[in-house]
Amino acid sequence: QVQLVESGGGLVQAGGSLRLSCAVSGRTLSNLYMGWFRQTPGKERDFIAAISRSTGLTKYADSVKGRVTISRDNAKNTVYLQMHSLKPVDTAVCYCAAGSGSFWIPSSPASYDYWGQGTQVTVSS
Repeated sequence: QVQLVESGGGLVQAGGSLRLSCAVSGRTLSNLYMGWFRQTPGKERDFIAAISRSTGLTKYADSVKGRVTISRDNAKNTVYLQMHSLKPVDTAVCYCAAGSGSFWIPSSPASYDYWGQGTQVTVSS
């Protein structure tokens, strides 16, 4: 079974940076497309970024474009989310997601089959 484990979350001051990691096990990473989402209590899960399987095509939400970079290291079976210029509104639990379906909508949670437990990102003012 595919397992995803996020790490790297924590408390950071506004304007700071944070790097999240997603360790993948149970499946070859190159065979999965990956995404990052975030969620605050009482709100829906929002798309942050995604990266394709073979080409490395990336997609970003407009709210984070220019401040976030998604990348993957297949040799390490790890996906990263580098975040800069963080704002208090970025405070959320961030989730790593993976999928292998034939039809992929990067920003849609329904396109992903596996999810991590989440890691808390808190941005103070």
